[in-house]
Amino acid sequence: MPHTLASLVNHTALKLTVLAGEERLDVPVRWAHASELIDPVPYMEGGELLLITALKLDAEDEETARAYVRRVARAGVIGLGFAIGVNYDEVPEALVAAARAEGLPLFGVPRRTPFIAISKAVSAAVAADQYRAVTAGFEAQRELTRAALSAEGPAELLARLAAHLDGWAALYDASGAVLAAAPEWAARRAARLTADVARLRERPAPASAVISVAEGDDRVELQSLGTGRRARGVLAVGTGAALGTAQRYAVHSAVALLTLATERSRALQDAEARLASAVLKMLLVGEPDHARSVAGRLYGGLLEAPFRVLVAEPVAGDDGAARTGPGVLDGLADALESAAARTGEAVLVVPETGRLTALVADDGAAADACARFAADAEDRPDAPSAPRGGAPRGEAPYGGEGLAAGLSAPTGPAAAPTAHCQAEQALSVARRRSRALIEHEDVAAGSVLPLLADDAVRAFADGLLRALRQHDATGRGDLVASLRAWLSRHGQWDAAAADLGVHRHTLRYRMRRVEEILGRSLDDADVRMELWLALKATSGTADTHGTPGTPGE
Repeated sequence: MPHTLASLVNHTALKLTVLAGEERLDVPVRWAHASELIDPVPYMEGGELLLITALKLDAEDEETARAYVRRVARAGVIGLGFAIGVNYDEVPEALVAAARAEGLPLFGVPRRTPFIAISKAVSAAVAADQYRAVTAGFEAQRELTRAALSAEGPAELLARLAAHLDGWAALYDASGAVLAAAPEWAARRAARLTADVARLRERPAPASAVISVAEGDDRVELQSLGTGRRARGVLAVGTGAALGTAQRYAVHSAVALLTLATERSRALQDAEARLASAVLKMLLVGEPDHARSVAGRLYGGLLEAPFRVLVAEPVAGDDGAARTGPGVLDGLADALESAAARTGEAVLVVPETGRLTALVADDGAAADACARFAADAEDRPDAPSAPRGGAPRGEAPYGGEGLAAGLSAPTGPAAAPTAHCQAEQALSVARRRSRALIEHEDVAAGSVLPLLADDAVRAFADGLLRALRQHDATGRGDLVASLRAWLSRHGQWDAAAADLGVHRHTLRYRMRRVEEILGRSLDDADVRMELWLALKATSGTADTHGTPGTPGE
């Protein structure tokens, strides 16, 4: 228990007399300080018992006494001790009245009680209180350490911590998902703090934050876990009031123990990452049997069922600013691994410089997490992969970095090289279309025409058709429109001529002129294909006559 004014009054050796403020004696005393300054406020921190003899203060003047008492009370002084028999034989009534009016405790200090005796009593009580807090903190540390080493691990540690705090505690993983909470009802409370946890995770570890709670009466404090640039997790504690010294020791001990556990886990994860990289390389060079042998029980289950290959890359933000926090690939890796861990599913994630490759179970939790992460990336109006025109939503996650990813069709170990090529192709389409995620099945099911929206393709098309357009610009014919009509009608002269409103002999003449100008034969199916794609790539609207199969055949 903290030392209070009531403790000093009950101290038999001090013989203090309460003259005012009897109802406020339960206030803790931080220190006792003697001062004869008319205005001691600049030297006060709050929580002090101020001891005076009124050497320079006219304590009998009502206005002076009221101003003095009001000034020190507003500065946080919790009580006045007045020396009797030094400058005044009794405590002046004006000072007593001012203290009562302000509700400030006022004590009469007998002449035989020196101020230093009061200071020593307060100092000894403060030291004893601090000793009790440190002792309780060390006991909490030992108990939390035993909990961390138990079979339940973090779950038991959270339960012990919540008991020490007389509140609740929750642990979040690297993706911001709730891993464990104590008591059980705290999981619902912790789930409502995911946005605050996400903001804390953007800051380099170690970091902390106190959440202002609008609902309920708890005070929530967040502490990041980890020693590197990225937070490996977050600890949340909720209490009814600010943490005391012993409670603070307990929280710091929990942070240290959980950080140690996450760093130890990270060492194991680094070893797993090296193993995952070796398994992936074996699959991609066509050695599925060796890959299965190396994967063992860690990834063996993943290779026994259909899986998909994911290839992802970051997309630079529009502002081009250097990123200092975790990148979008870090967030994607956390999302995949956390989703798989929650369901006991195997996932193989191989991060490289500027790229991430993963094997995820088909229709599994990691695949779903990938889709959700990509959808969130596209929903951010600040992201490079998001549609333009949206309103900003605050500070951009991952430094405004966007995502481009490709996902293969379901496959098995023997066809992993093909699936990897599919993922690379889908990634290329995702970049062209400014999409966060493209599945290979979507590419195959769509039209090839959107793939022509590329500067290199347009440059080729413009070069191929430039001579025809220059011819048309002189007013000597309409070769481009005639070529489009003829190709769209699969080389059918009468139908194409009818579309143009000209005689078929006129159309034949124009096609001979096309061949002469281009120096290429329209009898060649490859030439017809290139010309048709060039027309499509440089056309603002789709042709109403359909698309040719093999024109002229």
